[in-house]
Order: sequence, then structure tokens, then C-alpha cells
Amino acid sequence: MPRRLRPTRLEHVVDGHALRARLSAAALDAIGNEAEQRARAIDILKQALFRGRMIAKERLENGASGVETARLISGVTDEVITALYDFTTVHVFRARNPTEGERLCLLAVGGYGRGTLAPFSDIDLLFLRPYKQTPHAESVIEFMLYALWDLGFKVGHASRTIEECVRLSKEDFTIRTSILEARRLTGDERLANDLKKRFRDDVMKGTGAQFVAAKLKERDDRQARAGTSRYMVEPNVKEGKGGLRDLHTLMWIAEYLHPVDRPEDVFKLEVFSSRETKAFIRAFDFLHAVRAHLHFTTGRPEERLTFDLQPEIARRMGYGDRGDAPAVERFMRRYFLIAKEVGALTRAFSAKLEAEHFKNEPKGISRFLPGGRPKRKALDVEGFYEDGGRLNIDGPAVFEADPVNLIRLFKIADERDLDLHPDAFTAVTRSLSLITSKVRRAPEACRAFLDLLARGKRSYRTLTLMNDAGVLGRFIPEFGRVVAQMQFNMYHSYTVDEHTLRAVGVIGDMAAGRLVEDHPLAVSIMPLIEDREALFLAMLLHDTGKGGVGGQEKAGARAARSACERLGLERVKVELVAWLVENHLVMSDFAQKRDVSDPGTVAAFARIVENPERLRLLLVITVADIRAVGPGVWNGWKGQLLRELYNATEAVFRGGRGSDAAANVLRHQESLAEAARATLLEIDPAAKGWVSAMENAYFSAFPQEELFEHAALARRAAIQGGAAAEGRVQPNQNAAEIVVAAKDRRGLFADLAMAISALGGNVVGARVFTSRQGQALDVFYVQDVTGAPFGCENPRALRRLADALEAAGKGESLGVEPRRGSEPSRAAAFAIAPTVTIDNEASNDATVVEASGRDRPGLLHALAKTLADNGLSIQSAHIDGYGERAVDAFYVQTPEGGKLTETRKVAGVKADLLAALEQNEATAPAARPGLKRARASVAR
Repeated sequence: MPRRLRPTRLEHVVDGHALRARLSAAALDAIGNEAEQRARAIDILKQALFRGRMIAKERLENGASGVETARLISGVTDEVITALYDFTTVHVFRARNPTEGERLCLLAVGGYGRGTLAPFSDIDLLFLRPYKQTPHAESVIEFMLYALWDLGFKVGHASRTIEECVRLSKEDFTIRTSILEARRLTGDERLANDLKKRFRDDVMKGTGAQFVAAKLKERDDRQARAGTSRYMVEPNVKEGKGGLRDLHTLMWIAEYLHPVDRPEDVFKLEVFSSRETKAFIRAFDFLHAVRAHLHFTTGRPEERLTFDLQPEIARRMGYGDRGDAPAVERFMRRYFLIAKEVGALTRAFSAKLEAEHFKNEPKGISRFLPGGRPKRKALDVEGFYEDGGRLNIDGPAVFEADPVNLIRLFKIADERDLDLHPDAFTAVTRSLSLITSKVRRAPEACRAFLDLLARGKRSYRTLTLMNDAGVLGRFIPEFGRVVAQMQFNMYHSYTVDEHTLRAVGVIGDMAAGRLVEDHPLAVSIMPLIEDREALFLAMLLHDTGKGGVGGQEKAGARAARSACERLGLERVKVELVAWLVENHLVMSDFAQKRDVSDPGTVAAFARIVENPERLRLLLVITVADIRAVGPGVWNGWKGQLLRELYNATEAVFRGGRGSDAAANVLRHQESLAEAARATLLEIDPAAKGWVSAMENAYFSAFPQEELFEHAALARRAAIQGGAAAEGRVQPNQNAAEIVVAAKDRRGLFADLAMAISALGGNVVGARVFTSRQGQALDVFYVQDVTGAPFGCENPRALRRLADALEAAGKGESLGVEPRRGSEPSRAAAFAIAPTVTIDNEASNDATVVEASGRDRPGLLHALAKTLADNGLSIQSAHIDGYGERAVDAFYVQTPEGGKLTETRKVAGVKADLLAALEQNEATAPAARPGLKRARASVAR
């Protein structure tokens, strides 16, 4: 980190006296030529503004604090605007003997009034006059505004009398807040003082509760727009939860209830302890620095810390790689820890605010809303009581007497469905040091925590409270190590701790039967799970190995063992939790990257899982883990694959211990196929040839009505020249399903993939089946560029795609290339290392080729064509994606129908696939000029 620079004096950056002297000289040199006077003045002021901003930028990059930078930019702006005012009123529209009505005062309001500005922030100005607008005041204001716009400022302005300010402030809380922060820049001082007095006497007096309620509602609405979680991985530094605006809201409330002359005097109020003041200043300083770097980097008022900007801001703020932790992830963890601290400050301040108002207003208010003073209700637990629907404590001594109460507090809150009173929350944050190694091993504490985790009523809400207070990471240090940790990729929408707690919440919802429509299988097996504690502990600890030595899975298993042993669990349970953590990605990998209709795949998975209880636990953990990654990640297609793998593996276990797993899968498939064939022939006797030619695995992959449709489509293909296609939207899978029946040939899959890409489709899943008569049935699941089912808003587009696939199936040229499109800037932020693996052990009769690289339109076609050019036929394809990275797996065979085993040929295929992936990476456009890509995290 750069060493902190000492603050500089404003006159060393912009000399106000010298600036005014230059403006006067310019005006005198061009006297009589108003246009020339104005042009020279604008040029002089632009130079001063540019110099001031560049000095601020240079100082920031060399270690100046964020608050000092914001104040320096505000000070430079002050000098430029006041110098412009003097120039205007002295040299352009001079009133030598101004009347009472021509008095004018210029005030900075809003954020500018606080005296802190980001480099490209808007400036808000109030031209204050005593009476109605005069021609002189109107001319001054118009000249100044046009000049400020020419200087590049985005100006919010108003011209009002004191009476108008008072009246409008009573009607509009936004105006009231802006005048609360009003700061005189220049002009008539008496006007500014009169406004301040009238505002305090006529607007502020007696309206504190009203103002607080309005500001808190405004905060809630703003956070709902920007994202309700403070742990979203592309946060809004200004408006997001835990950002600058939250701190401003607290300052507005404090200043409204305790009027001060300068914004910085707020921190001298008794309402803030020295500890909270230091936390405030620390958060302000960090967030102002981040915001200033954002503005300087982009050259505009950018408030969102997007992926492409995060590595550059990390570099500018002095963060470097440390071990396996990249600079960008270290920087973002610091950001989220600050955001977490802002949340704690908000609760602590709310507690003091509420207590103060009840003391001063005996008939007061409840949380600043109409109602009575909250009543105290005794509980049957010593030291705890209910206070207005929230759980409170008698005082910090409750924790000092028995630190286990720090855990009991949250268990009681969950049992009684109570929120924490801000007093209790603040006492918790100040008592974290009481959670020692002894407390972590205390049987009462461990039992209370496990009951809350595995049997809590609202586990996500209560665990989130524990995390926000710092208790969860303190009691479970393994979890504490991933608090506020982010992964630099597009796959995850939240930090590791927030993702984990959401996953625990998903399991809680499934246990309560609330997600039966989305996850029917997982909900149905929840009552069959014998060890709920192991399930919830594994979910809580599943990502604790991220960034650990030996890889995520091994490090996570070590962390899980350590945590479970400390919680006093028996050895069998400890090992079960560790196994679940180590293998929490296995079921997802097998379902999405392997052919679940292949007996070898199911047998290999069954050998890892070993028993039905583990299978049930792993399914629930996998579903919750995927669903909690972020919006839109879970879909019905993934659910279908997981259900197929679960059912096939369960059939293996029904065959008994020691039986041949692959043989059990074959018997299971044969049984399903026999029943499906009989039903299909009963409905459609003409499908006899199709039924006898398709392999058993095909019949377990689709419901009966779709099997009937496939048979009809195959007959239609034979009639109309060798290919037919039909498409329909499948809302439950968030994709359009397009089925193509065509005569099989080498390169067929590549041609079909190219047709889909050419028409703007993105393949998110595919299944490939080939009959014994050489008839291919390829099923594609396709989305459009927005991630919606292809053709959901335009049925004709889906029909055109089906027609194009029919033509491609017949071998006809489309005459168009796959769309490349402009790559979304979010994905362009990442450097992605392509990988290719070739596995001859995963399948009995095919080679599994897995290729991973930057996702883009046409990638599937490029990979499939490369395989076809190498003489390989694709038996099945499995498409998966993790944000910016695509992972496509292909089961391939040589022209002779065997595996790819020749060493030279294997190396050649791998090299060709890597070349296709690397070409894609090399030609991918950069997100923004001048910004370098950073290595994407491969952690899941």
C-alpha cells in the first residue's frame, strides 16, 4: 500500500488571489469585447480546474486519503466558482450601488454542501435572493450557469427566496435535506445566516421523527433499487447497501436532530462514541478513495465497481497478489468488510437514536412511526426480554457473566421469531472478544448453535444476523476466513459467506416444504435424511476451503473436520461432514459434464457415493449450492439432469451391496425401456421400427409424450428428404427445446450448432442419440442473447431456427457465419486460461473430451467442427457454463467405433482444440480501453 501523504494546503494547489488577478487582467485587456472577456475567463478557470484535479489525482495515487482527496476537489471547485462569481459581478454585471432587492448569495447544497466531491460529481447550487427575481440577479445567474456548463460541470441549480426555501422544504424531504447541508460560497452573508435561522426554526424544529422516518424509508427504497444485499460482487459505491449514501443518511439524521455549523462537527456529538467515530472516518475514507479512483479511471461519474474496473482500482490502491490470493480479491474483500462495518454502524446509531428520543419524548414513537412506546416483556431466560417486538438484553453484563449468551441470544431470537434490538446488536459487536477457544468448545454453546443451524425456524435470517454482528465468524473461525471473500468471476453473484448463508436458507425452505414446485425430488427426500445436523453443517462449511492449500475440496474437508471436532461431534458424523464438503461438486460435475445415460458414468458416481444416505445428502446440497449462486443460475434443465442421475444411482443401490453397478444400471434402463416401448407401440403401432432401433438409455431420458413426438418426427424426416426439426419453449427449463431428426454423419452436430449460433441462439444443453439404423436424434436447449428461452417473445424466430436446423441436417449450406456479436463488457474483464482434457476411463466405449475456455457465440460449433475435422463422431455432448467460462464435454468415437487411444492422435486433437480456444481468447475485445484483464477465478 502507498504510504499516506500529509494533507496539502489549498492555496498550494489553487491560489485564489492569483486566480482573481488573472481574471481581472483578462477582463481589462479585452474591455469592451464581452465575448472575448468571457472566452479568456473560461480558459483561465479551465486551467485552474484541470490543474487542481490533476494534483488531486496524483496525490491520491501516491497515498493521499480518500476524504482529503474529496475535500481538495471540493476546495478547488469552490475557488473556481467563487472566482467566476467575482468576475461576473465585478467585470460583467457590476452593481455599483446594489439595492436591497439585488442582494444575492451563492450556496453549495446537497453533496457539494458537505465539502466533499468526487472528481466528476454533479454540483448543486442555490442562488439565494431576498425578494422576487431582479434583472440584475437573473443576468448574473444566467451568465454563471452557461460558464459552468462550458467548464464541464453538470450543475443542479435553483434560484429561490428564503420564504420559498422554507415552504418547499416543508413539502419535499429531498429539498429539505439539500438545504440542511447548505454551505455559503460567496455573496451576501446575511442572507445565508437568515436562511439557516429560518430553516432551523420553521422547518427542523419538532420534526425530527418525521425526518428520520422519511430518510429511513428513502434508504430502504434506494437499497431495493441498487440491490438489497451489501455483498453483491459488483457493488454501487455510492447508492448500494453499505455504501456512501448509508453513511450520509446517518449524518443527515444526526445533523437534523443535533444541528451543527459544519458537517465534520457531527462526529463531535455525544451520539457517536470514539470507536464509532473512528469506524465512520475509516469507512468514509476508504469509500471516498474508491469512488475517486473510479471517476479518474473512467473519466466520468462511474459509481459501480464493475468487474472490468476492480483489478485497476485494486492496483491504484496499492493491493498486490499475496500467495494464492489475487490483488483484486484482496481489495474486494476489504470493500465488503467496510460495507459490513457500515451496517453495524447503522444498527448502533439506530439504538442510540431511539433511546434518546424515548428519553426526550415520554410519549414518543416506535421506531419513528406512529404508535406507543415499546413495552418491555419479561422472558423466561434470565437477562433477556422482549422490547417492542425485538429481543433485548439487560446490558453487556449478560455476556460478561456467561459468554455462551452470545450464542443463546440468536437461538432465542429464532425460536420466538424476533429481530434483535439495536442495543443488543451493539452490545454483541462490542463483546466479540469474549468468544474464546473455551467458549467455542463449551457444550452448551455448541448445542445451542447446532439447534439453531439444523432446526431453526428462519435459519437464513438468524445466521445473517450472527454474521453481521461478527459472531458467526468468531464462533466458527473456518467460516470467518471466508467472510466478505469474493471470487473474481461472473458465475457468483455474492460473496462466499452470503452465498453460503443463502444455500443454508434454501435447505431450510426445502425442509419446510416451501420449494416443492422448483425442487420436487429434493423436497420429497428431506424427511428421509437421517442426519440433519450433518447436512446443515456441510452446507455451512462447504466453501471454507476456497483459497486454501491443496485446492478448495481438500482444504474444505480439513476445515470441516476441525470445526466439527471442536463442536464435539462423534467421529462418524465428523467424517460424513468432511466427505460431503470434499465432494460437494461431484454430483453437479457428473450430471452436467457427463452422460448420465451411460452405465459407466452412473457406476463411477455410485462408487464415490457408496450409500443411499450420502446420495440424498449430496443431492440436497447440490441443489441448494447451485440455486444460491445467483439469479438465473438454477433452471429446470439442471434439475432434470440431477434427477436422472439420482434415480439411476438409487437403482444401483437397490441392487444390493457388492453387485455390479454398471449391470444394475443396464437392468434399470432395460426395465424402463421395455415399459416405454410397450406403451409407445400401443399408442402408435407405426413406431415399431423406431422403437426397436433406439438404445435403452434413450427411453429413460424423456417422458412418454415426447417419445411419441420423436417417433413421429423421425418418420417425417424420412419422408421430407432426410431431416426434420420441431421447437417449443420449455419455461420450466428456461430454454427452447429443439429436436432434430436426421441421418447421422460426421460433422452433423457441428453443422447444427453453427445454424443455432448463426441465428443468435446460445446452446445451454444438448442430447445426442443415434439409432441402430443410423438415424440421429439431437435435442438442443437454446436461449437467446438475454438468457431467455429462444423465441419466447417471437414464435416466428423459433420456427426460423427449426427450419434452419432442418436445412443443416440435410447438409445444405446456410450461407451465414456464426454470430460473434459484441462481447458483454462484464465477460471481457477476465483473462481465461483455456484447458482441454481427454479421458478414456470415464466411459466404456467412448473417449470423453472436455474443453473449457471463454464463452462466446459459435464456440460450440468451433469445438464440434474441430472434432469432426479430426475424424471423430460425437456420441453425446454436455454443455455447461460458469459465467464467463464455458465447459463443454463430448463423448467421441473414432471412425472404427472405438476410443481415441493413439498417443499422437490424442495430442493432435488436444492441440487443435486448444488452438480454437486460444484464438477465441486472443480475439476477444477488451472491456474498456487502457484496462488490462485479470485472471478469472476458477473456484466454484
